[in-house]
Amino acid sequence: MNILITGGTGLIGTRLAELLTAAGHHVALLSRSPKQGGPYPIFGWDTEAGTIDPAAVPWADSIVNLAGANVGEGRWTDARKRELRDSRLTSLNLLHRELAQPGHHVGVVVSASAIGLYGDTGEQLATEETRPAASFLASLTRQWEAAAAPIAALGIRLALPRIGVVLSTHGGALPAMATPTKLGLGAALGSGRQYISWIHIDDLCRLLIAMLTEAKWQGPTNAVAPYPATNQAFTEVLAAVLHRPLLLPRIPAFALRLLLGEQSSIVLDSTRVSAAKALAQGFAFEYSTLRAALKALYASK
Repeated sequence: MNILITGGTGLIGTRLAELLTAAGHHVALLSRSPKQGGPYPIFGWDTEAGTIDPAAVPWADSIVNLAGANVGEGRWTDARKRELRDSRLTSLNLLHRELAQPGHHVGVVVSASAIGLYGDTGEQLATEETRPAASFLASLTRQWEAAAAPIAALGIRLALPRIGVVLSTHGGALPAMATPTKLGLGAALGSGRQYISWIHIDDLCRLLIAMLTEAKWQGPTNAVAPYPATNQAFTEVLAAVLHRPLLLPRIPAFALRLLLGEQSSIVLDSTRVSAAKALAQGFAFEYSTLRAALKALYASK
């Protein structure tokens, strides 16, 4: 297939493009900086201005939408919250506008979502039917999915992977957690009892490819591994895989709230999420357990 990726230069998009190319698909990127010369053709777009290369969507058989500013970067000021929202909604609005026009043959759109929709679930296991929370991240994710919904109304198959914490040594949360651990300064956060619903980046990309190529994938699916880990357990397994001791006590929740403000919810909220739907659809995780995932990621480190 010809697969057009928005946000294709980010952590997920980079690896996804590699795996798609290895599987024989043709990849092109939508970028605000359409400089040629890289491994993939690049079409230009400007979501704020509402402009897009008119050849982009007609080229594609399918689209993967990963566009959106990183919620983990930058303090959550009112301006940053608007940026997080607008970076998601404007891109989807522009894609919908183009897909509503004749002259293309796009049959499927895989549009990223996030498990932030569920908020702090405590010990409860969230499924795709769990109601959204009332937090900022939940509201952001709800609007994100709502902006994608009109694409399905066009008769295009729409898959919404609700992505958990992506494990990769090339970016995301894991390097930030591993760096102090490697220095012998690793510590659990808050109570340590809050759940982290994670997924190895290669399993995530394989799941996204399944959504692109298999018609049974439609609507929201939690993109998480089957066995969430508490923050304490995650910290202990990471230290064991890196062969480092854990000497420090847990970092108190109040200190994290003072440091990060509302953004501390990213590390203090417990988001225990079910992978049952993905498993029932026949997806086989290569890395079901945290220890296996971390061992694979750090095998050559």
